Amino acid sequence: MSTGLNPAGRNSARPHSPSALRHVLGHLLTPLLMCIGMGIAYLGAFHAPAPHDLRVDVVGSGPTAQVLAQTLHDKGDGALDVRTAADRETAVSALLDRSSFGAYLPGPRPELLVASASSDTSAMAVEKVFTKVAADQGAPLKVTDVAPVSAGDPTGQGIFFLLVALSIGSYASVAVIAGAGAVLPLRVRALLAAGTSLVVSLIGTIFAGPMFHLVDHGLGGLWALSWLYAAGILLIGVGLHTYLRRWTTLGVMVLFVMLNFTSSGGIYRPELQPGFFGSLHAFWNGAGFVEGVRAHVYFDGTGLGRHTLVLALWLLAGLALTAAAGLTEAHRRRPAPTTGTASEKEEEEEIEEAVGV
Repeated sequence: MSTGLNPAGRNSARPHSPSALRHVLGHLLTPLLMCIGMGIAYLGAFHAPAPHDLRVDVVGSGPTAQVLAQTLHDKGDGALDVRTAADRETAVSALLDRSSFGAYLPGPRPELLVASASSDTSAMAVEKVFTKVAADQGAPLKVTDVAPVSAGDPTGQGIFFLLVALSIGSYASVAVIAGAGAVLPLRVRALLAAGTSLVVSLIGTIFAGPMFHLVDHGLGGLWALSWLYAAGILLIGVGLHTYLRRWTTLGVMVLFVMLNFTSSGGIYRPELQPGFFGSLHAFWNGAGFVEGVRAHVYFDGTGLGRHTLVLALWLLAGLALTAAAGLTEAHRRRPAPTTGTASEKEEEEEIEEAVGV
């Protein structure tokens, strides 16, 4: 007598095996680690910005200027690095080469010079300090911005959000190229990474220029910096996949989100951040991009060479890592399995591990 059940029906009624549950729980570890990492990175870098060793100048060469500079330096208790500048021209030069973030001219009509294009948040921190100094002297403070941002980027943080867009386009493409393209030869994946970086950089340039007017000139240089930045991320990600496999997504997020956005200087420069993120600012690729674009667009290229070198070194690191991955994959290569089913299963598992699902 037939029961109406078939083997497929009986199998579908069985409870899920413990191994399937362990598989899901194992993959849940990646988003949970992302949550922890993002919380530590963002809150650690941004939750309590406070100046430390923030360079400012008091303009003047007489005893009054020297006494005021020393008083502010001592009262700041490490928050300010106060020096004197002989005259207004010297103070402006320091602001334009970004060795100083404010210059105070004391007198009956006190004036504060800032360069908001260098960092709007740093300029606001300096203004807060010297507004109080002028108030103690019983005079209103005049603020002069010697390097203002473009009209399309009034907060000066548009470059940071451009960095975010470029980063997401780059590291998300890594998951596709390294995952869905895992069966392709590494040289093909590397070419796809190079082509994708070109597309991502062009999209970013359109955002910055004709679409949102974050910058009003220098789009060619901005595109070049965008391409260097995106290509470095994509090549590093493709190379890392050979070694990290399903942990690649977490790895690129640590490198290019958690440590990158927080040390870029796009929101707060290192003088307003904890020392760890300030130290990364000197050589991380996001800082190279943000400060490079600022130098190119607002400061006549001052310091641009150093920031371009940072991006170029990250790109070279990506090329070296991709080359090493090619050698590793060649060493690992074995004859393909004889059964098509086993081969297909291995291919599916490789793609699944690459995208972290």
